[in-house]
Amino acid sequence: MSPSPFPKPFGATPGPDGTRFATWSANAERVWLCLFEGGSERRIAMRRGAFGLFSTTVKDAGPGTRYGLRADGPFDPERGLRFDPAKLLVDPYAVALDGPFHYDARLAAPRRDGIDTAALMPKAVVTALPDLAPAPPPVFRPGGLIYEVPVRPFTKLHPEVPEALRGTVGALAHPAVLDHLTRLGVDAVELMPITAWIDERHLGPLGLTNGWGYNPVAFMALDPRLCPGGIGELAATVATLRAAGIGTILDVVFNHTGESDQFGPTLSLRGLDSATYFRHLTDGTLVNDAGTGNTLACEHPMTSRLILDTLRHFVGQAGVDGFRFDLAPILGRDAGGFRRDAALFDEMAADPLLADRVMIAEPWDIGPGGYQLGNFPDGWLEWNDRYRDRVRRFWRGDTHMLGEMATAVAGSSDVFAPPSSRSVNFIAAHDGFSLADLVAYAHKHNEANGEENRDGHGENLSWNHGPEGPTDDARVLAARRRDVEALLATLLASRGTVMLTAGDEFGRSQGGNNNAYAQDNPITWLDWQGRDQALEAFAGRLAAARRATPAIAGPELLTGAGEPPDVVWLTPAGTPMAPADWEAQHGGTLAMLLARDGARVALLFNRTADTIDFRLPTRPEHRWEGATDGCVCVGGRAVAFVTEAPLEAGRPAT
Repeated sequence: MSPSPFPKPFGATPGPDGTRFATWSANAERVWLCLFEGGSERRIAMRRGAFGLFSTTVKDAGPGTRYGLRADGPFDPERGLRFDPAKLLVDPYAVALDGPFHYDARLAAPRRDGIDTAALMPKAVVTALPDLAPAPPPVFRPGGLIYEVPVRPFTKLHPEVPEALRGTVGALAHPAVLDHLTRLGVDAVELMPITAWIDERHLGPLGLTNGWGYNPVAFMALDPRLCPGGIGELAATVATLRAAGIGTILDVVFNHTGESDQFGPTLSLRGLDSATYFRHLTDGTLVNDAGTGNTLACEHPMTSRLILDTLRHFVGQAGVDGFRFDLAPILGRDAGGFRRDAALFDEMAADPLLADRVMIAEPWDIGPGGYQLGNFPDGWLEWNDRYRDRVRRFWRGDTHMLGEMATAVAGSSDVFAPPSSRSVNFIAAHDGFSLADLVAYAHKHNEANGEENRDGHGENLSWNHGPEGPTDDARVLAARRRDVEALLATLLASRGTVMLTAGDEFGRSQGGNNNAYAQDNPITWLDWQGRDQALEAFAGRLAAARRATPAIAGPELLTGAGEPPDVVWLTPAGTPMAPADWEAQHGGTLAMLLARDGARVALLFNRTADTIDFRLPTRPEHRWEGATDGCVCVGGRAVAFVTEAPLEAGRPAT
């Protein structure tokens, strides 16, 4: 790797001789540093150096100083150039802002209009930070339980969290929240985006706001609405979670910015050097591989440096375990398509701060060759939508699903190469139906989103047990409850990493909305007082059983190899599954016998409505817990975890 032409950091760096401000643009003719005090703005022309570096040092601009940037150059959209010095820009390396972004039509610049936007923009804040230092090894290990957390909805209604703390990163360190996470057996929380974002322009007229944060502007600056204490609040929360044995993974968005398409706002990278930071077609049209109006040019060295510096910042300053990358194929795409050996991936693996971090890909986007499940570098984990769909289809009652189901719960060997599964298994996530809605709605109900129910996926592989949505029918409610329990048990019985979205353990519902990104209201806020505590306890017991049973948890693929085999598939009669059993059109029962280090456990799946007796193979001086005459009875629409124990002296086998 060749040395960087920019050995000094970008952004604002306070020092004994003042604060050094540095930014980069290949195409800007002039860049100004803009300092704000009260209602006044002081502009300082930044000196242009080699290779597009603009910098200046200001003695009286210490920590706490509010600042922005302005850039001038050609306005020629057909060449990807959109310079307008009237638009105040946020420093791409800002680590703190004095407020959140708010969309205003005057921020948009489809042409050079001369409208000054300083009053509409948050200002970056000069912040003194310690030098980056290596973080402790990640708490999380593949095979564990990840808990996906939308930060604001998670505690917005939590009665035990002080009102001023609700909906913030700091709330995750509250004892009541820690108690919930530890009882559930969480190994890592995955925080949905917490860096500064802006609402999409169509939301304001609908009376809606983006509650998920997947529309970023400043990659390093934490959104003041979610993390008012800045990087210090995040670091303290990460440390508290670590002390409880829980890692922290950040969901990060490096596929686009909230500056959107040609009609979008000019906020940061667009105004500094749109032609370089974003991918364009030959006529200047913005590439739209993210479906949001623009696509970051991650193959460009300066974009990749910004990404790498952002990751280093959160590891070195906050000690996070790792990252989940939204629409991750964009990270590895260049003009020739997606590359597993992309330079950015190699740089992550070689970086001393990042090499041991947990890296998780959402392995799809809408660009060319956008579906890349199984194709990310060794060591990366990947969200596995194929697992999700197989499990949903099995429990929905689709035909010919036994083989697909077995492949899914054994680690998805058709996707990932031995020895380890890199699968992140999930059945529900932040987008799509919640787990409870999956068994209560056959169709999406997104009318509240203001798009006449056109948005969101039409096919959810869901079912409703008769009535659509809420019902007072006790039989329907009992059937739905059984199915949620079966889905939870399937997830926690699966080989590989498993992910549960916050609230699914106690029956959260979004009223059938499967695209609730703009519902920052009770549709997405978790109802802690109305939660199903019995279901929550059930999920906790499943997680505890998983943790206590090495044969279940772990990242290794189950292949049937070894002596004894790591997995044996059996019929309820206790005989090995034959081709005819696997191919049965309506097959709905399966026994999964796992062996590890001399211990055995059986996972028994019963999709049928009938109670089924499973006969399990016995060993001398051992017994199956709960077995009668060698059989374990499993109720309809259920999954059973059965462990084998040594026969106690003087106690007869059952």
